[in-house]
Amino acid sequence: MSEAKKSHVKTLLILGASGDLTGRLLLPGLAALISKGDQPDLILAGAGSPDFTPKDWSNRVTEAFANARTKASGDGAAHLDRIARQTTYTALDVTAPGELGKLLATCEGPIALYFALPPTVSQKACEVLTPEEVPEGTSLVMEKPFGSSAESAHALTKTLTRLVPEESIQRVDHFRGKATVFNILGLRFANRFLEPLFSSEHVAKMEIFYDEDLALESRAGYYDHAGALRDMIQSHLLQILALLTLNAPATLGERDLRDHIGSVLRATKVPTDYTKSTRRARYTAGTSRGHHVPDYTSEDGVDRTNNTETLAEIEVEINNSRWSGVPFILRSGKALAQPRKEAVITFKPVAHLPQGFTGNDSPTRLRIGFGPDILQLELDVNGPGDMYNLDRVGLSAQLNTPDLLPYGEVLAGVLAGDPTLSVRDDTAEQCWRIIEPVLAAWSNDEVPMEEYPAGSNGPTHWMTSQEVELESEPMKGLLPGTELSPQDAPPAAG
Repeated sequence: MSEAKKSHVKTLLILGASGDLTGRLLLPGLAALISKGDQPDLILAGAGSPDFTPKDWSNRVTEAFANARTKASGDGAAHLDRIARQTTYTALDVTAPGELGKLLATCEGPIALYFALPPTVSQKACEVLTPEEVPEGTSLVMEKPFGSSAESAHALTKTLTRLVPEESIQRVDHFRGKATVFNILGLRFANRFLEPLFSSEHVAKMEIFYDEDLALESRAGYYDHAGALRDMIQSHLLQILALLTLNAPATLGERDLRDHIGSVLRATKVPTDYTKSTRRARYTAGTSRGHHVPDYTSEDGVDRTNNTETLAEIEVEINNSRWSGVPFILRSGKALAQPRKEAVITFKPVAHLPQGFTGNDSPTRLRIGFGPDILQLELDVNGPGDMYNLDRVGLSAQLNTPDLLPYGEVLAGVLAGDPTLSVRDDTAEQCWRIIEPVLAAWSNDEVPMEEYPAGSNGPTHWMTSQEVELESEPMKGLLPGTELSPQDAPPAAG
């Protein structure tokens, strides 16, 4: 096995081992990674509530590894069996002074300490840790949200950097999995006909959507205090925006790439007339995915006084020479008619269209679907029959599909000690800085809370012209078998 595939980390210690995140995402992602035969010496340990026993943990790991074992390559199955057999579980209160430090002292280093815990618990656990209790070479892996404001994100960073250097902190965003990041960067910078077009000279607008047909799905404990703006736009969609708009870095190394992400986010803001630049809504009773969905405020665990939105849309502007004047629309919502997870780049019309052409003269669009990553270029060409008639066609292709689940990609970076795909401290603070004025305006009811039935497309007047086009005239492909639309793609994990 090559040195590049050996793990930098010896022990992966998961705090919150009994939680939903660990069982649903972390362990399956880790299993897929191990099944490739790349982690021969890894030690897996769990810690958490005393209500969860070592036997419970062993069963959870074994079950999570079972599916990956049937698909394992090389020595992958043997590694899965060994790790599942040797894994340990410790019951402890991570917020009690000294307890986590004692556990760390028993682990073989280097250690990746994964906080699969609620943010407030993770913060408290780090506050009671002392630098002397953290073994040299330890990395701290934090789940979103990274704070609840720019100020709290900065305070969290101060807490963490008291224990380890910034380069040893991994702020996890599974949207920034390796395949998605490099698919976007490769598409933008490796193609001569696209690279110069990503600027205000050629782009009319750019939209990033993450619409889900899922409703609350028993996540009120977190979601009702977050809402769509914090949950998706602040953390995930602004990261995608940065990848689509950053200037070309000199290299794909972590310093160059993350410097450019930080630079474009520092230039990003929401126009201050929030009644025009932002919209919010909440679903009412309806039918989604063939099941009845109650009014959001009637969902178990929801506090009506929180006034939480389930659909959020903001327009941002990027004040630099490349993008000045281009509107960027970011939208995410729950309990909508169809999953829609894509970026849509709409280009400006041609400077001159010769007279004599008939039919629809529609703008050229580039669509990048997420999960799986799909590319579709929409063009006007001469239609069949009348050579003067313009007809709409779409060229589609599926981009590189990763071998790993999103959390497998995250853990690959964690175990390799590579922070390239993690969120740096300045970026985390900038994402909060961008949306904080919107949150304040919404809290003061400056922007009305609209409503939409679960299973609908949202408030009727929110529909864009291209959404109407998609409903009324399905895309026609130029090549047989290329008519795949991003709406047909299965939803991404998480």
